[in-house]
Amino acid sequence: MNGNTFLDTNLFIYMQSASDPIKKELSYDALENFNCVVSTQILNEFCNVALKKLNMKPEQIIQVLLAIDNTCDLVVVTFETVKKALGLRERYGFHYYDALVVASALEYGCIYLFSEDMSDGQVVDGCLEIVNIFARPELVWNPTL
Repeated sequence: MNGNTFLDTNLFIYMQSASDPIKKELSYDALENFNCVVSTQILNEFCNVALKKLNMKPEQIIQVLLAIDNTCDLVVVTFETVKKALGLRERYGFHYYDALVVASALEYGCIYLFSEDMSDGQVVDGCLEIVNIFARPELVWNPTL
C-alpha cells in the first residue's frame, strides 16, 4: 500500500483516547506510515468530539490541530465537494457526511480512505478503497502489501 491516504475523524479521536490502546497505536502508525490527507470537515468533527466527549480544552485541541497540520495535507470542502458528495450519496447510498468525506478523498486523488465507519474493502469510482485498519492492521504495519 502506498499513495495518498485520507484519514477519517475516528483515527484522530483514538489518538487522543485511552479507551483502546491498540486502536490508538494503529492510528498513530497510519499517520506515520502513509502520506495522510484530511479535510476541513475532519478538523471540525474532531473539534466537536474533543470538546463534547473527550473534555479537551481549546488549547489542547489547537495543539492537536497543529500536529495534524504538520503531518497531513488539507482538503478544503468547497461547493464542488458538496455537489460531488450529493452524487456519491445517490450512487453508493452513503450517509451525507460520509459521502462528503469520500468526495474530499477523491478530489485529492487519494487511493485509500482509512475509516471504521464505512464498508471495509469497498472501492469507490474504481480508484478509492475504503479500509478499516482495525479489521486489517497488517496493512498499516506493513504498508507495502
